[in-house]
Amino acid sequence: MAEAADFQGTSPSPARRWLRRTASLLAGAPLLAGLLQLPGAQSAGAALQDAPEKASGSRTVAVAVDSLSPGVLGDGDTLTVSGTVTNNGEQAVTDARVDLRLGPELTTRSVIDSAAERTGYLPGTDGSALGSKYVTKIDKLAPGVARHFSISVPADKLHLGDDGVYQLGVSLSGSTAAQSWEHVLGIQRTFLPWQPEEAEPRTKTTFLWPLVSTIHMTAETGPGEQQTPVFLDDDLAQEISPGGRLDQLVSLGRGLDVTWVVDPDLLASVDAMTGSYRVRGDGDTTTAGTHQAVAKQWLAQLQQAVAEKEVVALPFADPDLASLAHNGTSVTGSLSQLKAASDVAATTVQTVLHVSPSTDFAWPVEGAVDPSIVKVATSAGADKVIARSDSLKENGGLWYTPSAARPIGGGTTAVVADAGLSTAFQGDLTKASSATLAVQRFLAQSLELNLQTSKQRSIVVAPQRMPTSGQAQAMASALTALQGGTWSQAQQLTAAARAKPDPDATTKIPSASSYRSALRRQQLPRSAFQQIATTQDKLDNFQVVLTDESRVATPFGRAMNREMSTSWRGRAAPASTFRQDVEGHLATLSDQVRLIEKSDTKLSGRSATIPVTVQNNLVQGVDHLVLRLTSTNSTRLKIGGKTFDEQPIAVSGGHSQTVKFTTSANVNGQTTVVAQLYTQDGRTYGAPVTFDVKVTEITAAVMLVIGGGVLLLVLAGFRMYTQRKRAAARTAGDDGSDGAHETEGDAENPQGPAERLSEQSGTDARTDDPQQPSDPAPDTAAENTGPSGTGERVDR
Repeated sequence: MAEAADFQGTSPSPARRWLRRTASLLAGAPLLAGLLQLPGAQSAGAALQDAPEKASGSRTVAVAVDSLSPGVLGDGDTLTVSGTVTNNGEQAVTDARVDLRLGPELTTRSVIDSAAERTGYLPGTDGSALGSKYVTKIDKLAPGVARHFSISVPADKLHLGDDGVYQLGVSLSGSTAAQSWEHVLGIQRTFLPWQPEEAEPRTKTTFLWPLVSTIHMTAETGPGEQQTPVFLDDDLAQEISPGGRLDQLVSLGRGLDVTWVVDPDLLASVDAMTGSYRVRGDGDTTTAGTHQAVAKQWLAQLQQAVAEKEVVALPFADPDLASLAHNGTSVTGSLSQLKAASDVAATTVQTVLHVSPSTDFAWPVEGAVDPSIVKVATSAGADKVIARSDSLKENGGLWYTPSAARPIGGGTTAVVADAGLSTAFQGDLTKASSATLAVQRFLAQSLELNLQTSKQRSIVVAPQRMPTSGQAQAMASALTALQGGTWSQAQQLTAAARAKPDPDATTKIPSASSYRSALRRQQLPRSAFQQIATTQDKLDNFQVVLTDESRVATPFGRAMNREMSTSWRGRAAPASTFRQDVEGHLATLSDQVRLIEKSDTKLSGRSATIPVTVQNNLVQGVDHLVLRLTSTNSTRLKIGGKTFDEQPIAVSGGHSQTVKFTTSANVNGQTTVVAQLYTQDGRTYGAPVTFDVKVTEITAAVMLVIGGGVLLLVLAGFRMYTQRKRAAARTAGDDGSDGAHETEGDAENPQGPAERLSEQSGTDARTDDPQQPSDPAPDTAAENTGPSGTGERVDR
């Protein structure tokens, strides 16, 4: 055995502990063998399972240990245990008393776990009551009634032995009407770490302190220069307000020696709240955000907390590496999204917190890894993967917990967090009793880990990504006790990753089939990555036509990072809604640059111009667009002398532009014409506009007939004029009274001959009117955004 007393590298104290623990196991072997041979005994496992059932009466009273102080007992200390006892039975308990029971030393980590999970009183295993004055007496405990207790005992009265972890039971004994003798009616176990002297060596412990939240910001921004951000809800304000989850994480972590693990999206979201922002309401409404002061205060506290501390930045929005590895790598562009999220991480943290973070670490969900996850995790630049020991399991028969760092090939290091310590603070820890048990179990596991061997090891603790307030308080209590204890010393994550690996520790990454099904069911589906790729394609097509791409590239780029977030696990419906909102908002913006609908057009003659209007309702200008007008029948109608013609488009924000295409007709009839916008790289932009052009050419024979008719009218008018002039002259010669006749004639017709001719011929003799009947109609107004009228005539 490697822990034998004379083995090199094993100190005398660990050797003695090993001998003592081995002896206790050997001493128990005959007893176990005897139990197996007893009549009716089937197996040791069955006997252990039956014992709690026989002691079922010990579950009558619920014992809650709300406080155990100090968590790490030292020489000269006084242990104080307080809590409540509640009678859950149907009969009153009389002559009750609450005792402390010191159980045996627990010599392995698995034994500690077994003791924590066992319920009910087990004689012998749970030790004897201390008795004497270290009790709380209760004359009567009625059904449904809870009573408080508090017991204090000096450390030297516990008669603790060697360094180690001891089981400490708190029990209530009494009698009932049905069972009138004194017996144990309830018990709660906890653990008492005992290491009064400085351990040599101490375990180097790295504790990750995560600052991660769900997604709060949308892709929407206001139209002004500031681009006011829009939030999904006001939940983030609640988290960072005094007493909120994130507020407590910052306040508690400020005084601890931890490695901060931060999602840059959280920092960007809170930073956006320090200025003007809006929050979605019912329907399409938004309201002005009002928590600027809270956001500024939280960021100021966080900046102070992380000063001179190690900060690890996750990729922006904490992308789900396992989902990407299992469902996203087959979708083009998915890995590029991870690269983009990684590239902006350091800049975001530096801008908001004014510290330089490490971006070398990737953290898959719950530290579960397989070859594809490791490959994806390192594709964006990280060379260290935070795994967990229940995924990267030991298979070499090590009796101790090895150091966290493991080389896994390709220049990549797996930093394997301890599963037992990392999961110690899960579940509902809002009750003081639950939190106290979690803290003592964590401390017990940590001390037992240190006592395993004389080798100094580097251990990493990676708790859940988003601990609740109760969990965070328990974590802080445990760390405060641990860092004030005698067997552990704090270490940064980068130092743990650089520590010398244990040569006997496993370095083999588990296969894909070993990935837990419960985690696989929570992954983002392949359709999610396909939708992200579609949105990215639409964004690429949209932003190339803008004069200021950053106004859409940044908010939509970060929104697509958020679509891949780990926080969507177990929330499939909200995740889908978010993706649809992002894509829908992008479509709404893209549609602000469009062609105005046209009605059917009549073309008279062999050539004319057709106007087409492009409208830009964005606040910024668009450029790099091409408008193409295509004839579906070039034999009948040509555009610019060919099947289609193109013209460049550049429209300032809030305006429209009308461009004219020259057309030529060869044959009368109706032709369908299609107007379509294109980007300069040839990709279609927006919906096409289709309209019909009817060609009605005037032939030479028709022009000859019209010309002859006009000539006849002119000749007839001239003849009438000459006849009237001759008749007037004859009348004046016969009567010799030309003056009277002229006066009479003038009275009848005060106009001159030219005016009379004009009346008869129907022409206007005035030449000072600039508007002539033959003038062509004016061009279509450049700012006309409505559809053209029915039967529109085009310019010739």
